[in-house]
Amino acid sequence: MANDASTVFDLVILGGGSGGYAAALRASQLGLDVALIEKGKVGGTCLHNGCIPTKALLHAGEVADAARNSAEFGVKATFEGIDMAAVNKYKDGVISGLYKGLQGLIASRKITYVEGEGRLSSATSVDVNGTRYEGRHILLATGSVPRSLPGLEIDGNRIISSDHALVMDRVPQSAIVLGGGVIGVEFASAWKSFGTDVTIVEGLPHLVPAEDENSSKLLERAFRKRGIKFSLGSFFEKAEYTENGVKVSLANGKEYEAEVLLVAIGRGPVSQGLGYEEAGVEMDRGFVLADEYCRTNVETVSAVGDLIPTLQLAHVGFAEGILVAERLAGLKVVPIDYDGVPRVTYCHPEVASVGISEAKAKEVYGADKVVTLKYNLGGNGKSKILKTAGEIKLVQVRDGAVVGVHMVGDRLGEQVGEAQLIYNWEAMPAEVAQLIHAHPTQNEALGEAHLALAGKPLHSHD
Repeated sequence: MANDASTVFDLVILGGGSGGYAAALRASQLGLDVALIEKGKVGGTCLHNGCIPTKALLHAGEVADAARNSAEFGVKATFEGIDMAAVNKYKDGVISGLYKGLQGLIASRKITYVEGEGRLSSATSVDVNGTRYEGRHILLATGSVPRSLPGLEIDGNRIISSDHALVMDRVPQSAIVLGGGVIGVEFASAWKSFGTDVTIVEGLPHLVPAEDENSSKLLERAFRKRGIKFSLGSFFEKAEYTENGVKVSLANGKEYEAEVLLVAIGRGPVSQGLGYEEAGVEMDRGFVLADEYCRTNVETVSAVGDLIPTLQLAHVGFAEGILVAERLAGLKVVPIDYDGVPRVTYCHPEVASVGISEAKAKEVYGADKVVTLKYNLGGNGKSKILKTAGEIKLVQVRDGAVVGVHMVGDRLGEQVGEAQLIYNWEAMPAEVAQLIHAHPTQNEALGEAHLALAGKPLHSHD
C-alpha cells in the first residue's frame, strides 16, 4: 500500500453520507485535518436515494391532488395526468442543485475528498484504490441499504426497493407496498396521488407502528378516506410472478395482486466485508455497536448514522457526526437524547412527533401519573382553510412537563420545531400557553393545545 505524509490525517472518515460529511465539515471547521472517503456521491442516501427525492415526489403528488380538487376552492383547473419524465427532471434538478452546493462546501473547507471504495485495514487506517490513509482517529459512516426478507428477491423489475421506485419512468397502475412504516406509507401516499391503486401490507397491528397509537389510527382513517387500502396484523409469506405482475400471499391466507411489489421493510447497515470485525470492532447483526458518544470498543474508532442502531434519520446522522467531531477536537459534548429528536413522516396527511408515546409514558411514569390531551384541527382556522383534518395530542406527566407531542395533519411537520423545544426544554403546559402564537396559523394549534392542557381552553371545549 502506498503511504506518505499526504495520506496522514487527524480524522479519516469512511462514508460521505449525512453523518460522515457533517463530521468532516465540523472537524475541519475546528482545525482538524480531514480525509473523507466515499464510493458513490457525497450526500449519501438522504440526498440521492432517500429524504430529498422522496419529498420531491410527494410534493409533485400534492400538486396533482391540488389540481384534482381545485374546484373545492373555487378554482377552475383541469388535471390531465402525470408526466413521469418531467417529474423525474424536477426531482433530479433539486438533487443536482443540493449536490453541487455540498461539493462546493466540502472543497471550501479544505477537506481531502477521496472517491473510491474504502476498507478499514487497521484501527488507524483505511485502504482505498491501493492507497492507505492513516488517521489519528477513524470514523465509520457507511450507512444503510434497503432490506429484504429471506426468499424474497428484489429484481428491480416487478419486485422493487425504494431505490428502484425513485427512478421509475412510469406510474404503476397498481402496487403492493410491503411495510407500513415511514418508507412504505410515503411511497403509498405519493403513488396514490399519482393515480396508482395501492395496497399496504403491514404485519404489525397498525401503520407507522413506531408512532403513538392515536397517530396511527388517525393516519389509517385518512388513508381509508383517500382510497389507500391496507392489510394489518398478518405477515408476508411469499411473492410470485403472475402473467402481468406479482401476487403476494400472507400468513392468514389472504392474497393480493398488483403490477409491482415495493419492499419497504426498512434499511440494513452497510458493514459486510469492510474490515470492521477484523479490526476488532464489536458488531451485532451487521450494526456497529457504539456508546452514547458514538465511540466503539476500539479506542481510535467511532461510528455514526445508519451504521449504528440509533434512529435512521438524516438529522440524527448530522448530530452524531457533529458530536464526534467536537469530541475529537476536545470540546465538551452532551449525549443525544434520541427521544428528543423530531420525527416526521411526509405522507398526506403528515405524521410528526417528538418525545414519547402515551404507552411509553405510562410504562415509565405509571398510568396514574400520565395526562393526555387531544386538540382537533377542526378548531384551527388555517387547517380549515387548507381543508386538512387531524389532531395534536399532548402527553404530560401530571403536574409536570410535556413529554410527548404527536401531530397528524397536512403541513404539521413544519410545526415540529416548536414541539422539539417544548420537549427538550421540559416545558410546562402553562409556560407554552402564555406564549402568543400567530393567528391564523397551524402553529396556533400547538399553542391552543397547551392552553387547553393548562386548563384555559380557547377554541376548544373543556
